[in-house]
Amino acid sequence: MSTAIATQPAEPVEPAEPDGTPRHTIGEVVARTGLTAHTLRWYERIGLLEPPARSHSGQRRFSDRDLVWLDFLNKLRLTQMSVADMVRYAELRREGGHTAAARQELLVQHRDEVRQRITDLQATLLIIDYKIDFYAERQTQA
Repeated sequence: MSTAIATQPAEPVEPAEPDGTPRHTIGEVVARTGLTAHTLRWYERIGLLEPPARSHSGQRRFSDRDLVWLDFLNKLRLTQMSVADMVRYAELRREGGHTAAARQELLVQHRDEVRQRITDLQATLLIIDYKIDFYAERQTQA
């Protein structure tokens, strides 16, 4: 078994962005985020994602900053923020720092909705637990 460390990458590496940030292919972004390539292109089309840089061959190249933004978008979707609110948030983000209060308000409203859903889910879990216990008790009596 060889313990040598490769000093050269197996394939050519796409040049970094001017600030040194690596660029990621759409396939790499799909693998890292769990989003599909179709979803990434849709996010770009509806304004959730800035059009990414392109390689010399025209392929999309995403920055680490894009990956952080996509992770945040995934969390907003996971917590069921509407696409319309996500698009509004993205628009405000592009407008700059003077929109911080409006972005904060969108997030506060969303957080309140998430907390209400959590409360509703906890109440539902109590009912489910009751039913599970009911069936378990019936099985032990049989």
